[in-house]
Parts: sequence; C-alpha cells; structure tokens
Amino acid sequence: MRRREKFVIVSVLLSLSLLATQYIPLEWRYLATAIFLLISYFSSAWALSDDLHSHEWLTIVPFPALYASSVSLFYFLLPEMFWSRLVIVAIFGIGMYALFLTSNIFSVAKGRTIQLLYAAHAVALFFIMITSLLFSNVIFSLRLPFYLNAILMFISHFPLVLASLWSIELKQKIDKEIALYSLIFTLILTELAILFSFLPMQIWNQALFIMSFLYVGLSVLQSFFKGRLFKNTVNEYNLVAILMIVLFILMFPGK
Repeated sequence: MRRREKFVIVSVLLSLSLLATQYIPLEWRYLATAIFLLISYFSSAWALSDDLHSHEWLTIVPFPALYASSVSLFYFLLPEMFWSRLVIVAIFGIGMYALFLTSNIFSVAKGRTIQLLYAAHAVALFFIMITSLLFSNVIFSLRLPFYLNAILMFISHFPLVLASLWSIELKQKIDKEIALYSLIFTLILTELAILFSFLPMQIWNQALFIMSFLYVGLSVLQSFFKGRLFKNTVNEYNLVAILMIVLFILMFPGK
C-alpha cells in the first residue's frame, strides 16, 4: 500500500472516530480522549512506518497524535450542534493529512536536504501553534489548581518543543543539547502557565499568550540551531516580544 493511501485511510478513520466521540457521555470524555490518543499514536506509526527509526517514535509519531488529542479535548467544549461539529471534523481530517505529509518529509529527509523541507517546517510550526492553543484553552478551562496546570502544560508541550527543535537538523538521534533546550523552554512555558493560573484573565487570552510565547521562543531557537540567529533576526523577534508585553499590559485584569 502506498504512503498517501495510508495517510488518507488513517485521516478518514480518525475523523470518524472524532465524530463518534460526541455521542460519548461527558463523564467518559477523558477516558475517551486517552483512548483516542493511543489510537492516533499507533495509527500514525502505521501510516509513517516505512521510514521510521527508533528515536522517531518520540520525535515524529507523537506530533499527529498530540494534534488529534488536542482537537478531541477541545471538541467537547463546542456547542452540541451537529453541523458545526461536522465542519470541525472535516477541517481536522484535512489537518491530519497535511501533518502526515509533513511528518513524512521529516522522515525521508534524514541525512539530506530536500526542497520541501522548508515548507514542512512552516507547516509544522503552524500546527504546533494550533495544538498549543487548543491544549492551553482546555487546560485553563478546567479551572484546576496551579500545580495541575503546570503538570498538564509540561506534558502537552514538551513533545511539541522537542519535535520542533529536532526537525531542524534531523539527526539520527536526539542530541542532549536538543533535549536540554526543549526541557528548559518547556519549563519556562510551565512557569508562565502557573502565573496565568493566579490571574483572572479570559481563557482565550491566556491561551493566546502561551501560543505567542511559544511561537517567539521556537522561532528564536530554530534560528539558533540553523546558525541564522543574526542581529536583524533578534531585533524582529524582540519587536514581537515587545508587542506581546504591551498587549499583556492592556489586557491585564484590574489595571
């Protein structure tokens, strides 16, 4: 069976599985999401199995599964309208197929540079932002204690950061440097989640700030690992960071 056929089959099956979750009682939704995550992970592994190496079970396979689980969790927060959920499922299926194509590019580009790799990095960063936004929204919507927010933020974002940084050089293993930078940056995100846990801000604003910080941080780190962290690049991201701070001050509760 050709790879694209596998991608279509898995994308359709996961989309139908996501649609089926709307009929699951709310008290079972977390168990259903956990099962959906496992199904997404192993079905993604099957779809990408042709070129997978052992370390890619931690760098390539988790990305589509995390995207699927973030949409699944957010799916429960949507109004119970069949047509709106059907639209979300259709967009989800298209997104899964695009992610499989992107992950496949990372898998086959090991040890050589192909032209599509630059486009794959852009697509991957876009889906990382979407996944982060949905995860953060769900985490803050649960109104949990700050330490649980921190744990969930770390668990949901560390694989995303690790996959993003590893994809820059596509080495045959996970370097200690990549793992260390991923750990430190995820801990900073976790601390930011703890801070937001004590502020009476709107949930979407909290999630957007987490996503924006993730975008700036990953962009800087990716430029660093590419050897392109020039002065102009740093100045551009500094402007984005300043804009984020200004928006944070404007939206700060009780100002």
